[in-house]
Amino acid sequence: MTDQPHRPDDEFGDEPFDLGEILRSLTGGEANPELMAQLQQMGLGSMDPAMMQQLQAQIQAMMSAPSDGSLNMSVATDVARKTVSAAGDPSISESTKRDVEQVTAVADLWLDAVTDFASTGAGKAWSRSEWVEATMPTWRRLVDPIATAVGGAVQRAMREQIERLGAAEAGGMPGAMMGQMEPMIARMSSGVFAAQLGQAVGTLAGDLVSGAEVGLPLVEGDPVVMLPSNVAAFAEGLEVDAGEVHLFLAVREAARVRLFHAVPWLGPALLAAVQSYAGDIRIDTEGIEEALQGIDGQDPQQMQQALQGSMFNPEPSEAQKRALAHLETLLALVEGWVDQVSAAAVAPHLPHAAALAEAVRRRRATGGAAERVFASLVGLELRPRRMREAAALFAALEEAGGGARRDEAWKHPDFAPTAADLDDPAAYVAGERTIEAGSGTDDMDDALAALLAQGTDELNAERSSEDDESSGKDKGEDDEPGPTPS
Repeated sequence: MTDQPHRPDDEFGDEPFDLGEILRSLTGGEANPELMAQLQQMGLGSMDPAMMQQLQAQIQAMMSAPSDGSLNMSVATDVARKTVSAAGDPSISESTKRDVEQVTAVADLWLDAVTDFASTGAGKAWSRSEWVEATMPTWRRLVDPIATAVGGAVQRAMREQIERLGAAEAGGMPGAMMGQMEPMIARMSSGVFAAQLGQAVGTLAGDLVSGAEVGLPLVEGDPVVMLPSNVAAFAEGLEVDAGEVHLFLAVREAARVRLFHAVPWLGPALLAAVQSYAGDIRIDTEGIEEALQGIDGQDPQQMQQALQGSMFNPEPSEAQKRALAHLETLLALVEGWVDQVSAAAVAPHLPHAAALAEAVRRRRATGGAAERVFASLVGLELRPRRMREAAALFAALEEAGGGARRDEAWKHPDFAPTAADLDDPAAYVAGERTIEAGSGTDDMDDALAALLAQGTDELNAERSSEDDESSGKDKGEDDEPGPTPS
């Protein structure tokens, strides 16, 4: 078979497609003649040229994954951007950006009256694509362990399917040919998972009203991010003035971001809980094999559709159950605190605050399409199931000792409320909770303790340096007045 140069999309016409050209582009070298003959006998050489061209484009996109099997973030980001673009992603006008800055400034004024946790700065209005770009680094950290496990399982399932197909139709596939196919399968499985990540993040981008609404600190630097298009969609069916809805949601996001910024252990603890769950993921190999049996193994789109909902074992491990319980408690505490603080902040100003709060609770409690897509990707639901109990606990703390007592609950992870405290908030408020004797710590606890110790050492060193500088000044030298704390 002679080599043919690559041709533009509009020049294929009805000419037979060169299977050798496809294999060379996919394997990065010369096509094995025996492998090419094997695939010809499987029917790949007689496909419609237009269909073959589309297949080659899909596979080449998947094959751009690194050969080490790591997650291809360029594919994930591209799929996420295409997902939001297909659903509509209007650009943010300058007037909308100014409106969001003003709304966030008002939200900060109201929050200053009810919490000492400081503001993190001006609000930002982002398009869905901007949110995708900004959050992708964090998503990669969260799903890398899953990508590795899924990649191995898909490779095993595809290898067995190809061997069965070759044995049935061509008397078996020699080991040398299988060796040439395996790099293709590895890259393709990595690309398929990256495409699923992109679809999940893109779907979330079309649903979230603010940058950290899922309850995780996804954006570096703790900015207050609003997604105006999604806010407008949320406001449509509420029969409440859109301006009031925007203010209410901005207060919630600003409160959430203040909490992440003021409590340095909280964000790492949330992400560690997700990573701990993902690190013990068990892949349902039999489910993947069953899903792949009825599809064209060379079609990445069919592979992606088949894998959705079939990747994970239905029964989580004991380690996953512990991580999930910890994650759900933390998410409930975050949203419960945000509920309580936001309610106090907006009560004097927004006439429909109670109705809006209930609408937000229903939204989080019932989930939606975006949450289901994420659950199919990571195997867990980001849902604060006990948000009402957490809000009641923080309300009890505030009633007992004001906003300062409420916020002190976050000062150290060892003393933050637990699931048991949500069952008995009165005991927690009264300070009667005791840590069970003999309860050991896990890796996540140790990591958090090390993180806190490092932060304490750095803070003490900084203070010591400041004290040394202060003691070295002449007694008659007046200090420059510092800025007044806000």
